[in-house]
Amino acid sequence: MKVPQALADAIVDPKTYADTARLEAVFAQLRREAPLAQACVAGYDPFWVVTRHADVQWVERRADDFLNATGSVMLIDREMVAANMAATGTPNTSRSLVEVDGKEHKELRSVGFASFAPRQVNNREDEVRKIARGFVEELLKKAPSCDFVKEVAYVYPLRVVMTFLGIPPEDEPFMLQMSHQLHGAADADTNRSGEELSGAEAWEGVLAAIGELDVYYKKVTEKFRVAPADCVNSLIANAKIDGKHLTEEQLFGYYLITATAGHDTTAHTIATAMWVLAERPDLLAKLQADPSAIPGFVDETIRWATPVKHFMRTAAADVELHGQTIRKGDWVMLAYHSANRDELVFDAPEEFKIDRRRDQHVAFGFGSHVCLGQHLAKLEMRILWEELLPRIAELRLTDAPKILESNFVCGPKSVPVSFVVA
Repeated sequence: MKVPQALADAIVDPKTYADTARLEAVFAQLRREAPLAQACVAGYDPFWVVTRHADVQWVERRADDFLNATGSVMLIDREMVAANMAATGTPNTSRSLVEVDGKEHKELRSVGFASFAPRQVNNREDEVRKIARGFVEELLKKAPSCDFVKEVAYVYPLRVVMTFLGIPPEDEPFMLQMSHQLHGAADADTNRSGEELSGAEAWEGVLAAIGELDVYYKKVTEKFRVAPADCVNSLIANAKIDGKHLTEEQLFGYYLITATAGHDTTAHTIATAMWVLAERPDLLAKLQADPSAIPGFVDETIRWATPVKHFMRTAAADVELHGQTIRKGDWVMLAYHSANRDELVFDAPEEFKIDRRRDQHVAFGFGSHVCLGQHLAKLEMRILWEELLPRIAELRLTDAPKILESNFVCGPKSVPVSFVVA
């Protein structure tokens, strides 16, 4: 089965993901009419689109049949894949946790697993709460209005993640710029050019940012091997597998995934949460009256936002699914946003409900590649709302929010609000 051409073109177009109504319509039609189908778009290798929740989980469970390293894990065109091959020797930009398989993935994951386990993360709650309170106090000084993304959503999770990693505050502006460049390279509001760029131009910007980060992280490795510290980057720098330090490619991939994935996804989800609250005064009142409902609010926001829109896999063998054969070497798109709107799993998925069953969504992925930092993300979101919600009232949007143009990781880039300090 083939994806209708108009829908296939929409799937790869970054502008689709900045238009909520269009995005929902495209994938709702696919779930109804072609829940598993192959898309063919000029300039791209053909790819299967997996839109249903159960099918996304089915693929994720089969890590030996659907690989990360043999093809790009991002939906990019052939020209961008060729650029990656020239720069790194692989279809991907690094050897991060999401770009390797099997034994290498298991060994690399074990390096940081303990640091991001629930108990270890919860031990940092007081530290995170102190950070949150600082940002709340600064936000209240902006009353009666501000752009919540710029004042809090972008910078609060950045501070939390950088603190965990051991990156000093003076380097945070650089890390924020690099994060924007990697995930918003085509968007004029976030890339360094200030102009809307074509796919090829944007990818040049991505590779340039990777080059700058590579130089930065080489210095990080040198620093922490000379003087180890109690932080995640020091753990990475000094980690050994089979008695040997990680390779330069593995080191860079680890630094990159913990810094950028740990920041952007949480930032977009926090921004989405504020958008939701500004449109639903009854929900704000409910959470203020019953703070015990905040964890459910956080989880529903994660489903609602689904900041990672997809990951790609490459079939390692011929596989049958719903009577169709996915051939060895075929490219497969796991459409997480669509899966989190699946009518077969979520009652009224188009509605925001904080009393849904917790953790039913696949926004953090599923199976062996499930997000390592999910517990930290939930903690920092819960704490932010616990600290902020009692302090504000009469919250409303002052203009239409804007969403980043990206088919990979995206969310609001502007959420202008007005509020009263309670």
